[in-house]
Amino acid sequence: MTPDAAEIGSLAPDFSLPDPSGRVFTRDQLAGANGTLVAFICNHCPYVVAIAERLADTAAHLSEQGVSTVAICANDARAYPDDAPDRMAEFAARHGFGFPYLVDESQAVARAYGAVCTPDFFGYDKGKLLQYRGRLDDSGRSSSPEATPELLNAMRQIAETGTGPTQQWPSVGCSIKWKAD
Repeated sequence: MTPDAAEIGSLAPDFSLPDPSGRVFTRDQLAGANGTLVAFICNHCPYVVAIAERLADTAAHLSEQGVSTVAICANDARAYPDDAPDRMAEFAARHGFGFPYLVDESQAVARAYGAVCTPDFFGYDKGKLLQYRGRLDDSGRSSSPEATPELLNAMRQIAETGTGPTQQWPSVGCSIKWKAD
């Protein structure tokens, strides 16, 4: 499966979000010289817990190629207290995140990106145009050493050529926990 053709090439929505300590980051501040990975994650989802260290490792490798990473939690922290900002800071430290993990309390950023699950990955080129919308790898909730590092390979390709792979598989995970209207 590939992302909807309308998605590929779309501009990354702008944002200004705080990390758990209150420091505010913007899309443009976080953009990498060769691309940007935006990951919608949370703390309690078993799919995210299963890939957290692999995500940290992937981000470290991508940083070496001028690709920055930012993670965003948009879950309703009142209904899911494990996803509260103080828990986000603990989660990031425990899993060795070397990138900002931001709070989308209003959920407006997740909606603007069209995020639907955790984890949900959006890979942008250096012009902030979407080139990848897919999963981290093909291992799901397991940690298989034989897993194909799809996200890493896609973002490397984007950094080198400006375009993502033609074959992309959607991420699988828990739904974003939207606030009741």
